[in-house]
Amino acid sequence: MSEQAVATTVVRNDAQHRYEVWYGDKLAGFAEFRERDHDTVFVHTEVDTEYSGKGLANSLVREAVDDVIGRGRGIVARCPFVKGWLDKHPDYDAHVVGKGIQR
Repeated sequence: MSEQAVATTVVRNDAQHRYEVWYGDKLAGFAEFRERDHDTVFVHTEVDTEYSGKGLANSLVREAVDDVIGRGRGIVARCPFVKGWLDKHPDYDAHVVGKGIQR
């Protein structure tokens, strides 16, 4: 299978409290979260080193954040990767607790 033919999919796995990024049929990484009141707190993100350089972490966080926003929830970034990603994407500030959301 060529690199271009491999589908990347992000899914929310509520049973395990995480968003998962799949590279073809292989779990490549995840972003763990906790639901707290009106917020989704991201606590840990990892992508297997086998998939480095494919942009999977970026896709994972973008789709996870978009899903959280789509469900009308605020975002709390305890995970350094998610925090760094959000800092590079200020267009999401309105949905981040401590930036656009004050609690």
